[in-house]
Amino acid sequence: MADIPTHIGFIVDGNRRWAEERGLAPFEGHKAGKEVVVDIMTAAIDQGVEYVSAYVFSTENWKRSKAEVGKLMDLTVHMAMREYKRFIDRDIRVRVMGSREGLSKKVIRALDNIEEKTRDCKRGQAIICFNYGGQQEIADAVKSLMQDGTAVDDVTPELIAEHLYLPDVPPCDVIVRTSGEERLSNYMLWRAAYSEMMYIDKNWPDMTKQDVTDILNEYTDRNRRFGG
Repeated sequence: MADIPTHIGFIVDGNRRWAEERGLAPFEGHKAGKEVVVDIMTAAIDQGVEYVSAYVFSTENWKRSKAEVGKLMDLTVHMAMREYKRFIDRDIRVRVMGSREGLSKKVIRALDNIEEKTRDCKRGQAIICFNYGGQQEIADAVKSLMQDGTAVDDVTPELIAEHLYLPDVPPCDVIVRTSGEERLSNYMLWRAAYSEMMYIDKNWPDMTKQDVTDILNEYTDRNRRFGG
């Protein structure tokens, strides 16, 4: 039997499908999904999870239309500038994991704002994976090692882990993907080495706090082996 997971990672999927099913523009799905990100992350921490990460904008999402990307950036700015109070009320620290390359100054300021406003919160951490890609994270870790002049014979998995984005964030105990799709999509590749996987057949905006309880119950029923 597994204990409560230390780190749950959520692959946020199905916002556009949710909107399409209701005859709405894709933006409305992203808007609804943004509200659920806050609800689900806080619900998980309320139930004892220390780290909750959410894959909200990947490095591959830049391939979407300019209009859709612009709306996503606007939503991110709004959340980072306005929603921080909901995290502070629950004593949750928000951190952003990903590259700043390609982001506008406005978006960077907003992300910096929510990190700074919640810096002293201690009950749990909400990790917003924004402009994030698992392969890029590993590549950037290797670049960092090279810049430090690390000798080839000194490179170990432990050393690479120390150069990841937010290296103190632990591996994912469980990764949850919504919308019925069953793939990692470049999420947390290093931290997913021994993650339990769960796939939920509902679109992200339909997720509820009860789903968090169900995820935790299923996780505690599993027997993790770590290759043994």
